Amino acid sequence: MLTLKRVDHILITIPQGKTAKARHFYATVLGLHEIEGKHPKGAIWFNMGDIQLHVREEAGGNYSDRHPAFEVDDLAAAEQFLKSKNILISYSSEIDGRGRCFFRDPFGNRFELLEYR
Repeated sequence: MLTLKRVDHILITIPQGKTAKARHFYATVLGLHEIEGKHPKGAIWFNMGDIQLHVREEAGGNYSDRHPAFEVDDLAAAEQFLKSKNILISYSSEIDGRGRCFFRDPFGNRFELLEYR
């Protein structure tokens, strides 16, 4: 049997040549703490709650509904924060017992925020 403990990190990709723009979005706009160091394949890493977000340039790319979901304590406050940064919020089907919303980074990566009620 395979015993999994927790999610450690998520890797998302961005178009080539966009690392500086990604660093600005994640560190300055969202306020995430960057993990300093020389990371594999030129990736930049951020703390995002108790996991890490790894961002790396990659050729190609696509626009997908794939996404990580992060629990927040106050969804309304999170939505207000995103709106204050001019980040568009979208909504999807309702799920009993939780509120949720979605946003995309400047490269099309989709993220879900959810609050259990």
